[in-house]
Amino acid sequence: MAAEPIDPRTFRHVLGQFCTGITIITTVHDDEPIGFACQSFAALSLDPPLVLFCPTKVSRSWQAIEASGKFCVNVLHEKQKDVSARFGSKAPDKFAGIDWRLSKLGSPVIDGTLAHIDCTVASVHDGGDHFVVFGAVHSLSEVPKKKPRPLLFYRGEYTGIEPDKNSPAQWRDDLEAFLTATTPDTWL
Repeated sequence: MAAEPIDPRTFRHVLGQFCTGITIITTVHDDEPIGFACQSFAALSLDPPLVLFCPTKVSRSWQAIEASGKFCVNVLHEKQKDVSARFGSKAPDKFAGIDWRLSKLGSPVIDGTLAHIDCTVASVHDGGDHFVVFGAVHSLSEVPKKKPRPLLFYRGEYTGIEPDKNSPAQWRDDLEAFLTATTPDTWL
């Protein structure tokens, strides 16, 4: 059975019903810091530790990341809307006015983020008008003691969440016991 043509505006509107976090993917190429705002980021594998993100095929930032072979994922918190807007723009120097330092692998870590994940490019796959990039995780930041909420994007707007502390998620409470008692091939 042939698929019906999908209207791009409807496709975007329907997918906008899924809430995403916002990250900034960074690298250094030709001695210049490079970065872009990315909603299409996810954990991929625990063993080995892998993540993924999906840049557009025409992204100049992706071309720099591919050339450098490394990147850092910076996870934004709810008070970093300005950082997201800066890295989502076409500004020539997205790092102007942004405090940052180099990660262990040499990619920019934006100060004050919720977390960062330092990676090398493990593989790149075709994904229509995007690439699907698998990253091998080399190091991670510590989780902040004071846990600010993540910056989220939903229905074309920034949004936030307030966790229900009266109803902890079962998977969150039992994660350590779960990981100890199971093996990756039983996590289906």
